Amino acid sequence: MNVAVGMSGGVDSSVAALLLLKAGHNVSGVLMKIWPGPDAPAAARSACYGPDEAGDIQAARDVCARLGIPLHVIDCSGSYEDLVLRYFREGYLAGTTPNPCVRCNQLVKFGILPDAARRSGLEFDRFATGHYARVEHAAALGRFLLKRAVDIRKDQSYFLYRLSQAQLATVLFPLGELAKSRVRTIAREEGLPVHDRKESQDFYGGDLGDILGRDGREGDIVDRDGRVLGRHRGVAGYTIGQRKGLGIASPVPLYVVGIDAGTNRLVVGPENETFRRACMVLECVWGPYDDLPAPAEVRVKVRSGGRFVPATISPLDGGRTRVDFAEPVASVAPGQSAVFYDGETVVGGGIIETAD
Repeated sequence: MNVAVGMSGGVDSSVAALLLLKAGHNVSGVLMKIWPGPDAPAAARSACYGPDEAGDIQAARDVCARLGIPLHVIDCSGSYEDLVLRYFREGYLAGTTPNPCVRCNQLVKFGILPDAARRSGLEFDRFATGHYARVEHAAALGRFLLKRAVDIRKDQSYFLYRLSQAQLATVLFPLGELAKSRVRTIAREEGLPVHDRKESQDFYGGDLGDILGRDGREGDIVDRDGRVLGRHRGVAGYTIGQRKGLGIASPVPLYVVGIDAGTNRLVVGPENETFRRACMVLECVWGPYDDLPAPAEVRVKVRSGGRFVPATISPLDGGRTRVDFAEPVASVAPGQSAVFYDGETVVGGGIIETAD
């Protein structure tokens, strides 16, 4: 089988390519170039998007040379700007907390990249990555289901929940059954030059102001009663649940509990005011079915690094869903994704619109 592997220059995608090669597949590497330049080749790798991309490309070339497979570098920087950075920028400036990784996976990494690779003349049957997740075909449903990885600490299903049935039908996740420690061991034993390379943890390693821009619109930081407690440096620099960087002297710790981009105000309060009992979710997608047929009991994550919380999800008109948490949940931020699970299976998810 011909398999194209999305390479990043890191250990995970490198081992994914190695395992597929050892399984007897005809493997090619593809790497999406998203940084428009200028590059800083000597910079230490710190994030998915940044000026150190030249180092990532060279690391991927070294791995592919070691494996004896070709590497195709596809320039996706224009699409990334249009589909991810603009979405990220507009969301923050509107007072929400968008997740660029979810957006990138759906539209660029598993969309634009394989499509562009095929248009360039590369032929392949499956597209693989080094993500920690699994895909299962449910014959009774006639659908492909996204599932959590065996290594719970590294599971990335949260970031992949928006992949379509067409995408899931052709994707391979070779690391879904492996622990991260085992992946490192395989890379070291096989002599891959990236076996101890630091992995990226963030979307962007620099100041987000580089992407968001600074409009200079300082504004008031207020409490629930509207009393002015301080000044902010632009609402785009804050997120729900944030505590650090507020610059307010208070006898109790204060957290961001509301962002009003319309009035340019940041609302803060004590920790108990960060908790919510429900939220409304829009642009929902579903794994086992086209639409949520009836209320269901699930576990939900409202942040990639957050905990699972039992909840009831109820379908509404217009592709929206109401989520009622079984217990109060902190830092439910509009713009982030709420992802629903039934055991190891991703039931679906959507973008948080409001929190109650």
